[in-house]
This record gives sequence, C-alpha cells and structure tokens, in this order.
Amino acid sequence: MATSQQVEIEIGERLARLRLSRNVTQAALAGQAGIGVRTLRRLEGGEPSTLDTFLRVVAALDLEEAILSALPEGQIRPIERISGKGNERQRARPVDKKPAKPTWTWGEESDD
Repeated sequence: MATSQQVEIEIGERLARLRLSRNVTQAALAGQAGIGVRTLRRLEGGEPSTLDTFLRVVAALDLEEAILSALPEGQIRPIERISGKGNERQRARPVDKKPAKPTWTWGEESDD
C-alpha cells in the first residue's frame, strides 16, 4: 500500500504529464485554475497541497467526471432500506467489540 506522500507524487506527475500532453503551459493552467504558478509547480512536484487547489486544477483540465467516477456512490443496500423503513443512514453506528456472552458452555450439562 502506498503512503500518502507517494500518492501525492504520483498525482503530481500525472497532472504534469497530462498538462504537457495537452500542450498547456504552467502559467496558462494556473490562470485557468485561479491559482499561482508556484502553487501549480508544488502540486506537480508532489508537494503537499490543499484539496481546493487539486480540485481547481482538475476542473481546469476538465477532469471532474473522471475523479467522481473513481469514487463509488456508496448506495444503501436493499436489505438496509427495508430494515430502515426506507430511511437512508445518516451516521455510522459503532461496532460492538464485546464478544457475545455464550448461553451454553461445556460442562454445564445436566444428567436428568
């Protein structure tokens, strides 16, 4: 599994390659995205950036749909819809980490 730093570097490299394949300068893309050229250089260099900066560059490259399609919708399962009487889940329930207490154990048999 890749670290977040490795993912940032890979994303930056891919954005730079995509920009170059479209023959767009850093200045032009930064202007379209509404960010500074230095900010774009940092993003392409794999340095930490904000989600807002990333999304601005993605929008300027017309990649919003590609980003959204990479994330699943997370739709409710039909059985959950039935058990929830049609209501969608609003928050997650904590998982009970206590093991269930057994109702019967070895050695408790009665000889009736």
